[in-house]
Amino acid sequence: MFRIRQLLPFIALAAVLGIAAPGHAQTIIDDWASVKAPPAPELTAVTVDPKTTALLELDFVTQTCNNEHRPRCVASLPKAKKFLDAARAHGMFVVYSIIPGPPTIADTLPDVAPKGNEPVVKSGVDKFFNTDLDKILKDHGITTVIVNGTSAQGAIMYTGSEAVLRGYKVIVPVDGMSAESPYIEQYVAYNFLHAPVIAGNVTLTSYGMMKF
Repeated sequence: MFRIRQLLPFIALAAVLGIAAPGHAQTIIDDWASVKAPPAPELTAVTVDPKTTALLELDFVTQTCNNEHRPRCVASLPKAKKFLDAARAHGMFVVYSIIPGPPTIADTLPDVAPKGNEPVVKSGVDKFFNTDLDKILKDHGITTVIVNGTSAQGAIMYTGSEAVLRGYKVIVPVDGMSAESPYIEQYVAYNFLHAPVIAGNVTLTSYGMMKF
């Protein structure tokens, strides 16, 4: 009898946990349809220093930026070109990337193609991985990078996040990070502002809100 009395609190606790378990066992898949997107973040006006800032032109190649796969990338080209022209006019350092495989720098879309000896790196989603990008930036005294190109969920998110982890400040023009759908761009923007360590080191802006 005494032993049963000792066990009663544990039996009661087990009963409570048994009742509560189904609620706690829910996953994001169960809640998917009921999830409401948070309010859109406010974009920040930015004044960039061309001497310490680099513009990273990521994967603007015909294989990734086309109307079949990413029409939003094609739509971003006029603004991307306008800002690229302004950045060059102010002496900003420009670095290009291309994806692994057949693409070459010659596949870069004409509106945003490299000029002169602007460097090019070739890697997957993280353009620092197995490339000299970090050295290239440090050799030019770069402390801030502007990340634009495609895809938002690939080169933009991973290169921007890795840049933060390597000590750079990151600026992302949201009208210059394209993906296959608005939802993808939405979650990338949210991730930049809420991911541990990354948040606080990434500024979301637009091409028109960046001044020299």
